[in-house]
Amino acid sequence: MEDLRKRLLKSAERISYLSQIREGMEWGNLTGLQEKLDTVRNSFYDFAEDELQKQVCTLEEGISFLEQRCEENLTPMERVRIVRIPLRFSLQDLLENVYEDFTELGGLDEANIDPSMVAAKATIIRRVKNKNFTQQVMVIGQEKGHGEEYRNGGSCKPWGNEKALRFMQVAQTEGIPIHFYIFTPGSFPVEDYPGAAQQIARNLYAMAKLRVPMISVISEGGSGGAEAIGLTDFRMMFSHGYYSVISPEGAAAIEGKIKEGEKVPKQLVEDCAKWLRITAADNLKLGTIDRVIDEPILGAKRDEFAFFKRVKFEMIRATDEVVLKTKSLRAFRAYELKLKKNEEVNPEDHLIDISWDLNNDEIKRLLQLRSKKYREMALDGFSGKPSSFSSFCQKIIKGSNKFYYSFRYDLLRSQHKQVKQVIKDVSGEGSVLLKQVSAPIAAAYDFISSKQDGRQSRTPSGWQQNMVTEFGDTYTSPLANADRTVSCPNTEKYGCKDLWVPDLYGEFCGVCETCGHHFPLEYEWYLKHLFDRDSIKEFNSEIASGNPLSAQGFDKRLSSAKAKTGRKSAIITFEAMVIGVDVVVAMLYSDFRNGTVGAAEGEKFVRACELAKLKRRPLLAYVHTTGGIRIQEGTLGVVQMPKCTMAVREYVDSGGLYIVVYDNNSYAGPVASFLGCSHYQFAIRSSRIGFAGPRVIRDTTGEDIPPGYHSAKNALKRGHVQGIWDRREFRRNLHKALLTMGGRNLYYR
Repeated sequence: MEDLRKRLLKSAERISYLSQIREGMEWGNLTGLQEKLDTVRNSFYDFAEDELQKQVCTLEEGISFLEQRCEENLTPMERVRIVRIPLRFSLQDLLENVYEDFTELGGLDEANIDPSMVAAKATIIRRVKNKNFTQQVMVIGQEKGHGEEYRNGGSCKPWGNEKALRFMQVAQTEGIPIHFYIFTPGSFPVEDYPGAAQQIARNLYAMAKLRVPMISVISEGGSGGAEAIGLTDFRMMFSHGYYSVISPEGAAAIEGKIKEGEKVPKQLVEDCAKWLRITAADNLKLGTIDRVIDEPILGAKRDEFAFFKRVKFEMIRATDEVVLKTKSLRAFRAYELKLKKNEEVNPEDHLIDISWDLNNDEIKRLLQLRSKKYREMALDGFSGKPSSFSSFCQKIIKGSNKFYYSFRYDLLRSQHKQVKQVIKDVSGEGSVLLKQVSAPIAAAYDFISSKQDGRQSRTPSGWQQNMVTEFGDTYTSPLANADRTVSCPNTEKYGCKDLWVPDLYGEFCGVCETCGHHFPLEYEWYLKHLFDRDSIKEFNSEIASGNPLSAQGFDKRLSSAKAKTGRKSAIITFEAMVIGVDVVVAMLYSDFRNGTVGAAEGEKFVRACELAKLKRRPLLAYVHTTGGIRIQEGTLGVVQMPKCTMAVREYVDSGGLYIVVYDNNSYAGPVASFLGCSHYQFAIRSSRIGFAGPRVIRDTTGEDIPPGYHSAKNALKRGHVQGIWDRREFRRNLHKALLTMGGRNLYYR
């Protein structure tokens, strides 16, 4: 009888689980099953044991039938609900069942730096031919359960992501792999130090070159919160998990233009969950993950021990594959062949014993493979790709340029310096004859090393002699045509006088003369006033933003943006000069979809990094405005965060100078990745910088932010930016930064 009582309790749990997935008891025969359950419960002692056994079996069969039907017709939004149900397994369950033992680091339970982020040193054991082999790993991930009241739903604060980074570096020091488990709806949007966006960017920048194998698995992957621990060598998803650029409810609020406080229509949420392509199968098809780990029907719960055994197998297998790829392709193929044979018998046993220790050559190969992995992501998410013949020609040109710049800057310059030193030493002896002989040689070397792209390059001292920092009336904002006055928003505080519009947007450069408030100016103003005349040379303009997920109505909006701007994406990449210094520029601007980043923008940015690295040019990212990652591209947009950060890291490591300047509104994914990882970040006065806007913060935290929360001044106080620039001094300050900052590999160094 006790066994039957337990089975009834389990049946009640299963009915409740189904009702949560379907959001009510109206679906199928749930109401009838619940009534039958109540009847059996209430008359439990009235039945004979055989009759009770029969009633319980009939009830269980009915529930199993509904579970099977539900599994076969699961919608994306229902998978989201499965992930959110408290009965689902969590990181703590994985630690207890996948690993032999573990020690949590950084605090326990609520006595923790951030309880929503857990780091643990763990031991995992594989069994090979009746022998046990022990491996040490670092486990890092978000925890949603086991103390839900202080876990913040797996939404990490900035210091939680900082804790994760700290223990990643510990793992690197000890040379052990890292296993990441992602259980987060997104990071907690606060700018308190170290700042939500800034810390995610730091994590991505560090993970790009961590010298140990990294494996990640996604159960619930919400945008930047997932990416904070998601840039790994092998990415997997649980079959009932979701990975998305934004929650379906958030996407519905944006797409439906729902006002704050209004209810989002249920059908719109369901539709958004579909076109966002958030399921494991969708992401596998899009190439944003490498493998799916199957779960039981309707998702794994906390007592699914066979499932935990499978997870252990998959984590060992993925780590083995990453390690073997660093050794040789032949070793990897032999492993796959043996694994396939073993799976026919028992997929959880008989694995080959593989050491996870890597030597220096293998680490180098690991980093190369990681770079290649992210470089090739989302290449089908945009249009404007060259034909096969054009692509072939571009490869030849790129190879020629690589040879030329390597010869010129790596070989010739070093030799030139050595020869000059010899000439100087010999000339110092005072020999008139040797001076006469050496002078033509020195002049020849000077000529060769300074000759650049068909023109004579100027030295830093030459720039100072003829430095033009103002162009005058090269461009006047169309806003200056209005014959009226405007009031500065700081009039009450500073007593600013009314400003005549033609003067404000003309000679005043959109800046209040009294308080320095910056009125917004269009991006064309910067193109004309920041760079030397006729020096701008755009590249990759043919790459166009697309609608890779076929989001309804988005093609029309894209066409409208292209017609409005005369451009094909939200980023402009070009070569230019700033007072004689050559730079490569990536400019995100507001006119095209509010400066949002998708696959096209990410690809153009990566190519800008590659060109700057090739030509030894400084790289400037000027952010006229960015509204974050373009939600209509789903995870193809999200993966631009690690992809572009990887490109930045490789450029900076090569000795380049990467400068980011924010203007107007700069928020979300780009700031939390390839912009926020720069060592040199500056803000134009009156700009606003952060991880999320006021409405998102209010919806997430339930609190209003104070005035000026995202101001440039507060960003400077928090350490997000390193300085605040006046628009009128932008050109001069940028030139000074180009001369005084950066590494060894710039062409003019």
